[in-house]
Amino acid sequence: MKRKERIKLFTTTIIAGEFKGKQIEIPDISTTRSSKSILKESFFNTVQFDIIDRNFVEVFAGSGSVGLEALSRGAAQCYFMEYNKTAFRSLENNIKQTDPSRCHAFYGDSFENFATVYGLLKRQGVKTYFYFDPPFSTRDGMDEVYDKTITLIEQIEPDICEMVAVEHMTNLTMPETIGALEKLKKKKFGRSTLTYYRPKGEA
Repeated sequence: MKRKERIKLFTTTIIAGEFKGKQIEIPDISTTRSSKSILKESFFNTVQFDIIDRNFVEVFAGSGSVGLEALSRGAAQCYFMEYNKTAFRSLENNIKQTDPSRCHAFYGDSFENFATVYGLLKRQGVKTYFYFDPPFSTRDGMDEVYDKTITLIEQIEPDICEMVAVEHMTNLTMPETIGALEKLKKKKFGRSTLTYYRPKGEA
């Protein structure tokens, strides 16, 4: 009988806000990595208090460390999408440490779940921050992950979009415009880069 492999867990901490100091668990699996603390801090320095009462969507959420930071800083509702069962279990545990009533976690392929989440956002009509952190390493069916991610972003309409942030490999050049959005800025953090987009004319 095959022995069940134990997954090692790491932790990170919510930096600021209502749940400051709460521990977030991150499973040590190849498809999930936590956004670097310096990168996460830079992102929240960019959005600052604008995130209060806005919705936040973390696509490819992993354990949800970015979305839960947004929740702690006053985001109205947070939506998480994650396909890996182990990571999703950690995400559910992490949500319990904060405010489950404002969190909505969707298990399964993010590319498939995005339409469901986007439909909910459209009905609410609340300005939303979208955070995309597609897996860096390719795996079966994921070799075109960035092309597919850009296709998702193209669907985002200006009336519900406050900002889109994409965490990606530094050696990847993101387009100047995606659908109705235009590049605002980008910031490098070693192997990772954050590129920001806003609806055209609002940058």
